Amino acid sequence: MNIFARIIAERLNISAKNVDGTLALIDEGCTIPFIARYRKERTGGLDEVQISAISDQYERLKELQKRKETIVKTISEQGKMTPELEKRIDDTWESTTLEDIYLPYRPKRRTRAQVARDMGLEPLAVILLQQRERDPEHAAQRFIVGDGSAIATPADALRGAQDIIAEQVSEDERSRQQVRGAFRRTAVITSKVVKAKQDTDEAQKFRDYFDWHEPLKRCSSHRLLAMRRGEAEGILRLSIDPVSDDECVERLQRHYVYGQTPCGHLVAEAVEDSYKRLLKPSIETEFFNLSKEQADEEAIRVFAENLRQLLLSAPLGQKRVMGIDPGFRTGCKVVCLDAQGNLLHHEAIFPHPPVNHRMQATVHIQQMIQDYHIEAIAIGNGTASRETRAFVEEVVFSRNEERGTRNENSSNAISNLAPRSSLLAPRLFVVSEDGASVYSASKTAREEFPDEDVTVRGAVSIGRRLMDPLAELVKIDPKSIGVGQYQHDVDQTKLKQQLDQTVMSCVNSVGVNLNTASSHLLQYVSGLGPALAQNIVDYRKENGAFTSRAQLKKVPRLGPAAFEQCAGFLRIPDAKNPLDNSAVHPERYAVVEQMARDQQCSVADLINNKEKRQAIRPERYVTNDVGLPTLTDIMKELEKPGRDPREQIEEFEFAKGIETVDDLVEGMELPGIVTNITNFGAFVDIGVHQDGLVHISQLADKYVKDPNQVVKLHQHVRVRVIEVDRRRNRISLSMRGL
Repeated sequence: MNIFARIIAERLNISAKNVDGTLALIDEGCTIPFIARYRKERTGGLDEVQISAISDQYERLKELQKRKETIVKTISEQGKMTPELEKRIDDTWESTTLEDIYLPYRPKRRTRAQVARDMGLEPLAVILLQQRERDPEHAAQRFIVGDGSAIATPADALRGAQDIIAEQVSEDERSRQQVRGAFRRTAVITSKVVKAKQDTDEAQKFRDYFDWHEPLKRCSSHRLLAMRRGEAEGILRLSIDPVSDDECVERLQRHYVYGQTPCGHLVAEAVEDSYKRLLKPSIETEFFNLSKEQADEEAIRVFAENLRQLLLSAPLGQKRVMGIDPGFRTGCKVVCLDAQGNLLHHEAIFPHPPVNHRMQATVHIQQMIQDYHIEAIAIGNGTASRETRAFVEEVVFSRNEERGTRNENSSNAISNLAPRSSLLAPRLFVVSEDGASVYSASKTAREEFPDEDVTVRGAVSIGRRLMDPLAELVKIDPKSIGVGQYQHDVDQTKLKQQLDQTVMSCVNSVGVNLNTASSHLLQYVSGLGPALAQNIVDYRKENGAFTSRAQLKKVPRLGPAAFEQCAGFLRIPDAKNPLDNSAVHPERYAVVEQMARDQQCSVADLINNKEKRQAIRPERYVTNDVGLPTLTDIMKELEKPGRDPREQIEEFEFAKGIETVDDLVEGMELPGIVTNITNFGAFVDIGVHQDGLVHISQLADKYVKDPNQVVKLHQHVRVRVIEVDRRRNRISLSMRGL
């Protein structure tokens, strides 16, 4: 078994056999969604989270293995490698321990200790460490070189020897672990404001940290990242210290000082110097980096979870939609889209001041609703959103009343065919426009709409987000979507990797319509990527819609491996083979066909007939290649083939008359929409152009460890205003007792 499998199994508390099977699949080039969905027999049914954790550990161990090879090579070139040292390096799988082992051999800049060694003072350092010499100054006389030398007196020689001892102490594994332990147990992070910046406007957002300290192990990721940002902007100064420096020094001295002797006093001084000048700064930097890494991981996890919820937001589906990007002076940009999201028409209207062409805008909106058979209207939630929604509601209502009067005599006949509201008025939705401006100026938008300006592209994005949030949001850099926690302060490589993985997971969990998906959506399908996604789109343009999954094999450069990875996640509605519109993988079609034959019916009949499905005994179809987990998944899929796992969309309306922060009064209860979730609470849009914060302590009447246990992104909630800080433009909200 792979040694990595044993290490990972122990760290993650997962069966070594399952880890080994997962690593083999990763080495074969399988993606995480594919492994989780179609290779359960080999992984023991591990989910995506577990497989992702295994993959992350695997990458770290491979990087550590490369580091070990570099270290062995470096020490060997110095001629200092021994069998014992090589075995220690080989047996070490912790990065910190490995670097401690390597530290004495690592090439360094010219240190004070190195200068002393070059002057021949290492033997004197050995004499001092042995602490047998009664007169160290007499011993130091032998190391005085002569006139003009840096070692002109015994004191000079002793200082050089102490520098050597100090470096040895700082590079000793035992010393480092001891100081590291003190930091781990008692380290306190302290934040102080830079006096010269204290009264500036930019410093006010960090006011909570002007004089702040707390145990490092209790410092949450968002507070740490906030302080780090303040430090980066030159407003704060941070430090990490153990509770007692003196205690650390005393503990170190016990290891190196053997008694109250002249040599012992010199060694004690060297140990204290080592701690203050070398050890403490080194371990402090280490803990700064470690705490930042942990804060990054937590912030990335929060961002990824928010992104997952956003991408899996409820879609309206294929409806004819009007998208409106609201505005005052520049007007509202209006687009009309068909059920596939294609742009049919666009224009600008000016219903608000200063232009105030309200009557003209009313006529135009009504005409567009009629001409393009609009079924839903998506209004961006930015500037002028509330005013635009009120205007559109008025237009739709007046149109509804007019048509209701005109059709009064035939209303009874119509009501038997469809709900009155669906015939008379489109539904209204307010849609988040975070990132729409980024998309509208992107290369992707220019390729989609080369002849339109950024305002039209932005309105199209708003409309399409209502129809299918996932398909539209994959075109935007996740960092620009506005659901993160200090996303610009974390490790950008790790952030991109996690967010890409999250997008891929969401896309594959929903499935993709092979005949309508854009190349940007297709590239996140398991086994594809930008090049193959574009090849699929090009093939579709040249040859028409796909009629079967098997046709994918004709796409240029889409070989057997890519087909295996992607086929199960691609859907073809109305395909001749109904399994092509399901999550059943083509490699298992034969199993379903055998089930249908055994029930003396077609595959379509098997899907449509509950009694025939219930008559199937999955265990009868178990083989060496197909296990019960796969068969169980197949049976679930046959019940609802191609089912969209996302929830149904709901309409929402803000409280009337509450439009700015000045309208808020403490104690007021309002409806709101959750726009962002962090470790410290949830941000809620209550319609005043500034989201309020429901602190984690105000989310429920019970203790809440994780806000995601209480709220979800875009959830409709009721909140109470508990404080309005107009200077810092902050709104504090509560959900307790509601």
